[in-house]
Amino acid sequence: MSLRVLGLNLIKTNRNLLQTAVKNNGAPNAHAVAMAPYATQVTVQATPAAVQKQKVSKAMKAYLERANEHDEFMKTQHLEFQIGKRHLANMMGADAETFTQQDIDEAINYLFPSGLFDKRARPSMRSPEEVFPARKAAEFDETGRPFHSMFYTGKPNYFQLLHDIVTETNKLNDLEERMLRRGNKPDENQKLEMAGSQLLRKEQLERVLVEHIADIEYQNFTSAMERLIISPYAYKSKAFIERFLKPLIDQSKQLEVPKPKIDEQGRQYVTTYECLRKTARADVTVRLPGTGKITINGQDISYFSLEECREQLLFPLSYSKMLGKVDVEANVEGGGPSGQAGAIRWGIAMSLRSFVDQEMIETMRLAGLLTRDYRRRERKKFGQEGARRKYTWKKR
Repeated sequence: MSLRVLGLNLIKTNRNLLQTAVKNNGAPNAHAVAMAPYATQVTVQATPAAVQKQKVSKAMKAYLERANEHDEFMKTQHLEFQIGKRHLANMMGADAETFTQQDIDEAINYLFPSGLFDKRARPSMRSPEEVFPARKAAEFDETGRPFHSMFYTGKPNYFQLLHDIVTETNKLNDLEERMLRRGNKPDENQKLEMAGSQLLRKEQLERVLVEHIADIEYQNFTSAMERLIISPYAYKSKAFIERFLKPLIDQSKQLEVPKPKIDEQGRQYVTTYECLRKTARADVTVRLPGTGKITINGQDISYFSLEECREQLLFPLSYSKMLGKVDVEANVEGGGPSGQAGAIRWGIAMSLRSFVDQEMIETMRLAGLLTRDYRRRERKKFGQEGARRKYTWKKR
């Protein structure tokens, strides 16, 4: 009983002290008056500490103002871009919500046709991120506390990228070890295909990171990415890897591969018309299976007396490993031996696409076999000895 009495006395004493402190500090609010009689524990009212104003230097204040101004400028540009896109969509009678960058380019070419040769001089409308160079956001607050944990490395975005690559690599290594213990193998159908793409170049990576990096640092990046890509389970990190890959050609611009037809003998054949090179014009037919027979205007390969021209014809066949497996028939006219050989070579390469796999097609494209050669002889200029050559200048 003595302990109970002692506890009640402590509660009354604390309540009296609390009421006295409230009276000395001024009139209490309604909530404090309502809660005071029902206080059942010790309540301490601390005096608020003096707020010390942080002094911000002029340089830091100017830095933060520049960062905020850039952010506001980009927001304004984004808003104007969206408004312009909606206007273009309305003029073209399309839905503004599904209006893509390709639709914007086509609309500008239709509404504002231009005969200017240089594409940079033609009217265009791009996203603000493509028009204005990226800038780093504010890296620390008014008190000087940095936002990024790797701020003091001097290149936080670069080292954060390396950290992310190592994290992804460790995840794939752990996954591979677990699968090996279970006796499972990676799915070959989901293998990551790198054909037709390459890692970002140093300049492109610097634009992504908004930081300047040295050559050795770029080599460290490529080495880390290659270790990640060669992992048999790299397809698990496909989304991360594709952020730092650049396609060598736009897949939407690839020409559709024609399907082979069947001739009277039951052989597959593909004919490519309008094979051009300088003033030469050719039609090329490739038949499979074949014995490697080449017919040019009713003659064999001896139609070309120059060895260089013969090598031109045979190069796409040997490169695609189809030499001796197909027959080639070509009709060519106009131009000289070099132009005719170039026209037939392009026709053979384009026809072979129907008889090889997609990987070989991409390899042929990278070798330049599928690119049409539009080069022509440059005309002589007035007041000059030739196309580029000038007359000899004599002082006296």
